Amino acid sequence: MKLDPSQAGQHRQDLADALRTLRTATGLSGERLARRANMSQSKVSRIENGKVLPSLADVERILQALDVDRKTADQLLHLARVANTEFRDIRASVRKGLHHLQGEIRSLEAGASRVRFFLPSMITGLLQTPEYMRAAMSTPVMPMSGDVSRAMAIKLERQSVLHDPSKRFHFLLTESALRWKLCPPSVMALQADRLASLSRLPTISLGILPLTASVADGPLNGFTLYDDRLVTVETFTGDIVLRDPKDIGYYAELFDFFAGHAWHGDRARAFLAEVAGDFMQERDSL
Repeated sequence: MKLDPSQAGQHRQDLADALRTLRTATGLSGERLARRANMSQSKVSRIENGKVLPSLADVERILQALDVDRKTADQLLHLARVANTEFRDIRASVRKGLHHLQGEIRSLEAGASRVRFFLPSMITGLLQTPEYMRAAMSTPVMPMSGDVSRAMAIKLERQSVLHDPSKRFHFLLTESALRWKLCPPSVMALQADRLASLSRLPTISLGILPLTASVADGPLNGFTLYDDRLVTVETFTGDIVLRDPKDIGYYAELFDFFAGHAWHGDRARAFLAEVAGDFMQERDSL
């Protein structure tokens, strides 16, 4: 089977149909399967009807309870992994209207109590100044034309969630993300100052990975963890959305690993002041 995350909805239904067909072929009732798989009958029913997306662990338990042969089990486990993966195409978002995408992200943030951002190359929307935000949405390659102002308005509104005392936000940035000159030096200096200011909010933990740190793994891409429910992985053309607990656990472990090498608190703020000073010096030399 070819991995096509954009077809995750169809794969989800295919998985539900296959599991129901296998159970029927064995002659087991949903109740008996639930007992064998150590899960509730209602969960088995929702899985078979496509109303609940089972994790790989759920599928493994069902397949073991059905005593499925290895080849069939491997095929269904592969299908389960594909079904737990989605792809949000940025080009489709542009056609639909970027404000819709911002609304989806806002819903994810509203539904999570803990959000962890790993930012190896750019500063994320919740932390951006308006000037940096406009530049990030107006890049030369495939610029976000048409509804930039409307999307920006929603993006700026989203930032109010940072003051919600019921939530915790963990931002982990590399020095490269801070120094990448997406904007003129004066704008970059203001952006660094904003990060330092936001880092003092009780809802925010901000860490910086300096280039001088020895880190035995590479920052291949940015990602965001929403509680332990899902992770979004950024690519140039969109986001890959992963829901399988094994994938989420891996990215959580990766986040903790990078965070262990980062500067936090006053040390991070001192470094941000240094970055802002470097940009102001560059501005004055122009």
